[in-house]
Amino acid sequence: MAHTALVETAPTVASRLLGWDHLEWWVGNARAVTAWLTSGFGFEVVAYAGPETGVADRVSYVLAQGDVRFVVTAGLAADSEVSRHVLRHGDGIRHLAWRVEDASAVATGAAAKGATVVAEPASVNGDAGSVTTAAIATYGETRHLFVERSGWHGVWGPGFSAERLPPRPAGAPVGVASIDHVVGNVEQGRLDEWVAWYVEVLGFSEMRHFDAEQISTQYSALRSTVVHNGAGVVMPINEPAPGLKRSQIQEYLDSYQGPGVQHIALATPNIVTAVGAMRSRGVRFLQMPATYYEDAKMRVTGFELPWADLESLDIEVDVDAGGYLLQIFTETVTDRPTLFVEVIQREGASGFGEGNFKALFEAIEREQARRGNL
Repeated sequence: MAHTALVETAPTVASRLLGWDHLEWWVGNARAVTAWLTSGFGFEVVAYAGPETGVADRVSYVLAQGDVRFVVTAGLAADSEVSRHVLRHGDGIRHLAWRVEDASAVATGAAAKGATVVAEPASVNGDAGSVTTAAIATYGETRHLFVERSGWHGVWGPGFSAERLPPRPAGAPVGVASIDHVVGNVEQGRLDEWVAWYVEVLGFSEMRHFDAEQISTQYSALRSTVVHNGAGVVMPINEPAPGLKRSQIQEYLDSYQGPGVQHIALATPNIVTAVGAMRSRGVRFLQMPATYYEDAKMRVTGFELPWADLESLDIEVDVDAGGYLLQIFTETVTDRPTLFVEVIQREGASGFGEGNFKALFEAIEREQARRGNL
């Protein structure tokens, strides 16, 4: 009797991700950006690295809220890699970092599938153990960082301290819980290439796709595909599509001088409370016309919603087969019109606010027009 040999398939990178570890911002002034993220968005500084802790070439602040961790980093010399990156791109997200059990094995697996390893696996030791990291290249100069923390029992990592940190932010708690998704922008004509890379090289799956006809106004359009690992790591990728005028994606690519992270979606269990707190702290959001809510009330039925609060705060609402979601978008949070933040509350819905696309992009175009970039 013949026996069929079992062929073991190596686990994909996507299947080995434990979730988001952190997002690292590379900025020109880490102290100022940290102060703004704490005062405006309610984050708390939980660790610091710099010359005072033995790190000579940069300063980094670790910010925490719910399960979200930001690392805000600035270079201390004009010719440092951080400073050169910021000179070219402005403030933005450099590392999309994932928690893994074995950084070396994950990086090796990614390389075997064709990923470019830009930082070989390396362990940094400290009094509380060690942290191992490795990095691969993705779109533009963005990097995916694999972080292994099983051997570390300290505050954040070697070189970081929890002493003499900035005070806790004043103001009402915001209530950010987690990272819902992180969106990247790539050049026109390269969306399908990057989606294939995430699927074939890293083992992600395609969640949904939006054509230019679905995401357009009378002036501009874009295409978007959402990839995910099935366990909480969700990443839409956008490219500009031909239109009568310059799209928001092309404005980003021109301003950032290449592909990069366009926005971070932060999940909250109560968006009315969160946005109210952020507004009181000085965060500015895109405005919706009053006619939006007239249409939304006809489009979204069967749910008890705080319509007066939603309209007063400019919060958008959408519905799909699973339920509804509430979302809102800040103005760009960097000097260049590049990075912005979304706040989202999901009540069963798994979509991305498809019913809001037209109103949202018209609001973005109004901001583009104010800058003279439409």
